[in-house]
Amino acid sequence: MAKKGQHTPLPVIGEVNDPNTLYHWMRRFLAYQLERHYSARTVQNRETYLRYFILWADERGLAYPNEITRPVLESYQRHLFHHRKKNGDPLSVRSQHGRIIPIRAFFSWLVKNNHLLSNPASDLELPRLDHRLPRAVLSRREVELILGCIDTQTGLGLRDRAILEVLYSTGMRRMEVIGLRWDDFDIERGTVFIRMGKGRKDRMVPIGDRALKYCEKYLYDQRPILDLVGDPSFFLTSLGQAFTPNRMSQLVRNAIEAADIGKKGSCHMLRHSCATLMLENGADIRYIQQLLGHASMETTQIYTHVSIQKLKAVHSLTHPAKLHGAEENSVDRDGIIDDIETSV
Repeated sequence: MAKKGQHTPLPVIGEVNDPNTLYHWMRRFLAYQLERHYSARTVQNRETYLRYFILWADERGLAYPNEITRPVLESYQRHLFHHRKKNGDPLSVRSQHGRIIPIRAFFSWLVKNNHLLSNPASDLELPRLDHRLPRAVLSRREVELILGCIDTQTGLGLRDRAILEVLYSTGMRRMEVIGLRWDDFDIERGTVFIRMGKGRKDRMVPIGDRALKYCEKYLYDQRPILDLVGDPSFFLTSLGQAFTPNRMSQLVRNAIEAADIGKKGSCHMLRHSCATLMLENGADIRYIQQLLGHASMETTQIYTHVSIQKLKAVHSLTHPAKLHGAEENSVDRDGIIDDIETSV
């Protein structure tokens, strides 16, 4: 039985002592990925999705790489399309896409290292991804309501407020906030150093005075109380440990729900809101890209669609269907609606 804090080893799929099975080749592939300096989280995700596939194949008597053909992979894609989660919902297109990508990487590695003659996944057509906008973005007033719901008179409340301020001020990702250390903050320069962000890239970002104030107060007043085991992470749980991703998400989700603003979300909602509000206030999108750590401007362009205020202003100034002069001032909203209904 695994001790608390340790993960139970995952079972071997298929023949334990046969080194040529899909499972054992997967173990070698994952070890290679770690050697190539892929992040542990990326490798862990790839193992999860490869296990799904290998288990599916094992149930159909397919145990070796040379038994996997293009039709087999297409059959697995159909399986993903028809698969239903425990709540009855289908897998999203993005989830289906994400489960296929590691399979393509796995078979590509097998061929490049001469463990397989041809790659059955080389021309496998991936599901087309939707270009989705963030489901909800917070206004400045809504963010302030969320922040104001935190009781900073308590030690944990002070910590929670500091976390929310960092997310909102810097637009960091959840894992980037979790990975912060106390010496990543430069109070004099008003910056935060993000080490090994997405894509294993470091970057320096600015942080607002208010966020720094709460972080500094947390650092001196509450963090020493939480530092039970010497964990270098800046934000610590009540057990003195670094946050897990799920625990961090739940903390932010609870704060948003407590504000009762009619919107649901978590860490990424504050990231989206940071970028959108800065763009609406005149920030150049190139600086938004640098702040968020996007490798491609195409990823950042999504915020030009979310930011609606400038489009609304132009629409109000240029669209001909609008009221003028005294007519605009003489009727209320109900009157406008009545006039429109009678004139149609």
